[in-house]
Amino acid sequence: MAESFEILIKGGTVVNQAGELAADIGISDGQIRAIGEIDASRAGETIDASGLYVLPGVIDTQVHFREPGMEHKEDLETGSRAAVLGGVTAVFEMPNTSPPTTTAEALAAKVAAGTNRMHCDFAFFVGATHENATHLDELERLPGAAGVKIFAGSSTGDLLVEDDETLTQVFSTIRRRCSIHSELESRLRDRLSLRRVGDPTSHYEWRDVTAALQSTERLLRLARTTGARIHILHVSTGDEMELLSYNKDVATVEVTPQHLTFAAPEDYERLGTRVQQNPPIRNRAHQERIWWGLDQGVVDILGSDHAPHTLEEKGATYPATPSGMPGVQTLVPIMLDHVNAGRLSLGRFVDLTSAAAQRLFGIVRKGRIAVGYDADFTIVDMRAQRVIEDDWIASKAGWTPFAGRKVQGWPIGTVIRGRRAMWEGELGQAAGQPVRFGEGYPQGAQG
Repeated sequence: MAESFEILIKGGTVVNQAGELAADIGISDGQIRAIGEIDASRAGETIDASGLYVLPGVIDTQVHFREPGMEHKEDLETGSRAAVLGGVTAVFEMPNTSPPTTTAEALAAKVAAGTNRMHCDFAFFVGATHENATHLDELERLPGAAGVKIFAGSSTGDLLVEDDETLTQVFSTIRRRCSIHSELESRLRDRLSLRRVGDPTSHYEWRDVTAALQSTERLLRLARTTGARIHILHVSTGDEMELLSYNKDVATVEVTPQHLTFAAPEDYERLGTRVQQNPPIRNRAHQERIWWGLDQGVVDILGSDHAPHTLEEKGATYPATPSGMPGVQTLVPIMLDHVNAGRLSLGRFVDLTSAAAQRLFGIVRKGRIAVGYDADFTIVDMRAQRVIEDDWIASKAGWTPFAGRKVQGWPIGTVIRGRRAMWEGELGQAAGQPVRFGEGYPQGAQG
């Protein structure tokens, strides 16, 4: 007797390890149970994906949802609402909250706060500090932990690890891949006087290429000395991209849609502090070399670095303005527009947004469309044209630097463990669960 399924996704073009193929997907118990031609009579519910592309669920491995402590900008519910409206099925959230996520208790509180309240699945980074450096190997293996995050250069919050001794201790203690914000803090301090009041273009002069490059050089040296594996977040310079191309045995590389799309000085002149972030948006020459790194395979993964602030905060006079911008909801449409423009293939987009997260962080049962994996899908219309507007943004920030931008390629559905978290702009019930990991865990530790 033919197997029956709870849910059938029918008529779509599936993009997986076999390439692009017309195929149906049978789902039971939240998992993929069959891929191929499947009669609709074998399923209790059928989702019509005719004319649409069914991608593995997009995993955004760098978001800031601001809870606890800064809920006026964002919280776990609103940030995850933005995620699923944008086609994102899981997020890794950063530790620079208030209090920061630096203890087992703080991590457990976040996991409890997110369970069945967040619209997408989730994991949380543990922030490295001088105080917890010697027991990060225990913290990084706790349920719901995405791994360890280091701020080697200062950004929002007060997490900062800049001395070689503590960095070496962290690298020697942890076993999982370490994600790092790479800017040299001593150089940033020395160059504070370069900031010009009321001139956000001085942001990228202050936080210059050398600050990023020297930091990444140092991190690579310390990683080689200790045998650590490092993940350099939001790479913004061509110089780093070239350096990292010679160090792929040690380091993996993230880039953001905004560094691939915005450029200095023109977008600072157009958007002002709305485009201010750390590390900064740089000129077209650096952007071209970031695209080179993506094209040549140096870049491993895309992350949005969703970092919302209110328009009131952004409307202050530079440099009394926070760095960061919303991004989790726009990651998919912005990058699909780049796909339609021929800047990368759809297969490369899938690798950067799903398979790479599974590889780099050891995620269990996510990142592929394959039998036995979670039924997580980002279902998109590659022909749909839309204009991104502020009123579409679900973040508490309520704005996007991409407002007014016309794109081709749009998320139609977000399916998480077989459940429609979003379909044609309508939200389902929040049912987020912690992402499970296999890498770095003792046998059976994840249950």
